This record gives sequence, structure tokens and C-alpha cells, in this order.
Amino acid sequence: QVQLVESGGELVQPGGSLRLSCAASGRTFSRYAMGWFRQAPGKEREFVAAISKNGLITRYPDSVKGRFTISRDNAENTVYLQMNSLKPEDTAVYYCAASAIGTSPSASAYDYWGQGTQVTVSS
Repeated sequence: QVQLVESGGELVQPGGSLRLSCAASGRTFSRYAMGWFRQAPGKEREFVAAISKNGLITRYPDSVKGRFTISRDNAENTVYLQMNSLKPEDTAVYYCAASAIGTSPSASAYDYWGQGTQVTVSS
């Protein structure tokens, strides 16, 4: 069992930056690949980033590649999402998730989910 708690979401101006954090409970964090997804009102949940168990492999969709960076600290049981050059279309609730399978872009591959943190990009 893994419990995930996201933090760091807030209102930011276009072009700004934010760093989201996701703290995991338990001693099995390093056994899971981790992912970030987002969901805007009226839209489906969208893959944002994923990182392998050891942090050596990362994966991004084209929509955020070069702007977002996922990282993890297994000693601290935390995964991060650094978001730069934010755009209004990045506005969404951001969720972190844990997968026993790997760095999949599919939400169905993830076993545990956090409650989400709101990111709003607006002037």
C-alpha cells in the first residue's frame, strides 16, 4: 500500500515556474515507477511525466517536453515535477501516481493515486 500526497500547486502567471511535490508513505517507494498526470475541467486525464524506479529513465509527452522535469528522491520518498515556461493550457489538477509496471503513459498502469493539487496559470 502506498499513500501519495501532492503539494505545491498555486496560481502563477504565464511564463512562470512551479515545483510540485508528491510525498509517499511506506518503505516501498523505490519499488515503484512514478508518474504525473493532469486533468482540466471537461477533459480526460492526461499523462505529463514518468520516472523509473531508480530515476534513470524519464518520459514526457511532446506537450511538456523541454518545459517540465520529473525527478525523485528515494531517500525522502518524494517525487517532484518542475514546471517552467507555464502556459494557460497547463491549468489543471495535477496528480501523482505509482506504478509497479514502469514508466507507462497510460493511467491504467498506475496502482496508487494522490488527491491532486490545483495549478492555475493566468494573468
